[in-house]
Amino acid sequence: MELHILEHSLKVASIAKEGIQICTHGLIKLAFLPSKTRCKFFSLTETPEDYTIIVDEDGFKELPQSEYLSVADATWLALNVVSGGGSATSSQPIGVTKIAKSVIAPLADHNISVFMLSTYQTDFILVRERDLPMVMHTLSSEFTLLRVVNGETVAANCSGVTNGFVKPKLVPRPIIHPLSSPSNMFCVTSLDPDTLPSVATLLMDVMFYSGGGKETGAQNEDSGHIRFFSFSLIEGYISLVMDEQTTRRFPNNVLFTSASGELWKMVRIGGQPLGFDECGIVAQISEPLATADIPAYYISTFKFDHALVPEENIQSVIGALRTNESTGQ
Repeated sequence: MELHILEHSLKVASIAKEGIQICTHGLIKLAFLPSKTRCKFFSLTETPEDYTIIVDEDGFKELPQSEYLSVADATWLALNVVSGGGSATSSQPIGVTKIAKSVIAPLADHNISVFMLSTYQTDFILVRERDLPMVMHTLSSEFTLLRVVNGETVAANCSGVTNGFVKPKLVPRPIIHPLSSPSNMFCVTSLDPDTLPSVATLLMDVMFYSGGGKETGAQNEDSGHIRFFSFSLIEGYISLVMDEQTTRRFPNNVLFTSASGELWKMVRIGGQPLGFDECGIVAQISEPLATADIPAYYISTFKFDHALVPEENIQSVIGALRTNESTGQ
């Protein structure tokens, strides 16, 4: 197995719902006119609370300075697990639960905070740039470490990263944050970039003008319908996460779907904003799912985390996570 360290230097930011109109011009350029921005890594996720933006340095220049824009105090690097050769986005997706025990748990054991972005194509594990030596030390025994430099994949220089690190004492990871499962069902899909112009107006409406600002209190009940939409354009590949209702607005045969037309239910993690310094949140969720062999997408946002699991597995997922929660009490 290979672990690719991508060359993008990333910023993670939050845009308040009431300030989205100030940033809309830049966000439209990032989503629909990447050739005008030189941006290669862009993701926007709307939740009931805010918009979370993950963007590379070229793309970050498109966002105006504003009191409504909060930026995490770190530069992040994206890691990607690849089976055998091939580029990060053209390989067979691994699934966050498949890397739970080989990547996410070891990083949590070493107190390394991660920020997850699952897409239709693959899973990106974001780590702080300053944590990279420890990340490489932690994972070098399990993976062939490769860096992407100017689009080319080369062996990562691991010399000097194995000395002076103390092996951590492994401890159980009970779930300590509240869990909720909204009532809506979600689709994880994609579309051909060549068809993007034909649905650009619709996508802009979904992203910015479909009443997101009216729904800031939409998480009123654990079982309630919530506003959640995610758009990623990463190295030319588009990924979309939206609820079933929203997919019906798109013309037939534009969105990619799996052969099963699979629908996903969400588990939201956190009763209040989680912050960026706590370690092990992703591991607390992904490890029990990996043990139960349940596939999942995982999307971290500025304030909360979100796991998407197959609709038919939601009860067993909640049961497995509740068991893990209770064992830590």
